[in-house]
Amino acid sequence: MKGPHGAHDMTNLEKPLVTVILTAYNQEKYTEEALTSVFYQTYPYIQLIVIDNASKDNTLGVIESFKGKAPAFQVIRNRHNVGLCRAFNQGLTIAQGKYVIDLSGDDVMIADRIEKQVEAFEALSEDYAVVFTNARYIGKAGQQLHYHYETDNKGKAACQVPSGDVYKNILERYFICTPTMMMRTAALQLLGGYDETLAFEDFDFWVRSSVRFKYFYLDEILTKKRVLKTSLSTGVYKKGSGMLQSYYAVCNKAYDLNRDQKEFDLLAARIRTFIRKCLYAQEFELAVRFRRLLNYIENPGLQTELIVLMCRLHLPVNFAYRFYIENLKKLTPQEGFAF
Repeated sequence: MKGPHGAHDMTNLEKPLVTVILTAYNQEKYTEEALTSVFYQTYPYIQLIVIDNASKDNTLGVIESFKGKAPAFQVIRNRHNVGLCRAFNQGLTIAQGKYVIDLSGDDVMIADRIEKQVEAFEALSEDYAVVFTNARYIGKAGQQLHYHYETDNKGKAACQVPSGDVYKNILERYFICTPTMMMRTAALQLLGGYDETLAFEDFDFWVRSSVRFKYFYLDEILTKKRVLKTSLSTGVYKKGSGMLQSYYAVCNKAYDLNRDQKEFDLLAARIRTFIRKCLYAQEFELAVRFRRLLNYIENPGLQTELIVLMCRLHLPVNFAYRFYIENLKKLTPQEGFAF
């Protein structure tokens, strides 16, 4: 039925639903701010699914009390921590939105984030699976840190950010700030969601999705990402964290997906950095497996063979390296996925 502004009502109705899947684990200090940022969105059509991944603090209490005073949203209460990837997939199975956002319990969305990303997405063709943006890093107490991409005086990225077919860029280096992504739900479902065998989701999702779909960079600062000492990203140097193991699994997938020589060259260079990290994290056997994979692409060369030899000798460098990371290296909140 048409109202007095027939056409206008219609365009509003045609706006797509967006699902926000917020996973929280021991984030009682921040979860309320994260939830509030979803409800203060200028975009009205949002399905919110909150998953408490068996928090040991009062995160669930914060979620429940918020539920009492906010519009309806779904809460999944996990009795055991099922890991990040599986928790997100729990939300994905009941997601009804055309687009989906994976939000952590300590990140914050700027009020017009969803509105702007939907507008960008709706103007793109079906072969785009992700719209990502710039982000502001914030500290423990919410203090403003630097931007993900340095900005000029107009607040625009000062560097060229890859857009379109970004598969080669993803093999080469970490450049996307994960929580800024809005993803096409159908593409995620086609890929079978996140790989639940892995310790973290983004590198794997980027590799598997960007080989088939395009990414679009929207040059706006629409998310605040919190940097904490306990962040997953700091775990890569801890022996047995499972992170390097996950990188190994993803590098094997990339090996199978690669389409040309340039992609194999980029993958080889990335594998070399992981071999170095295996030495620092004392994941010695894993270094040998990475080397084997590298050998399928090209001759590892003297420097890498030397690092692998140090791994075979089980040299205990982890303590010294972590001291360097924690005390000497300028602390930048680079994802553990950065390198």
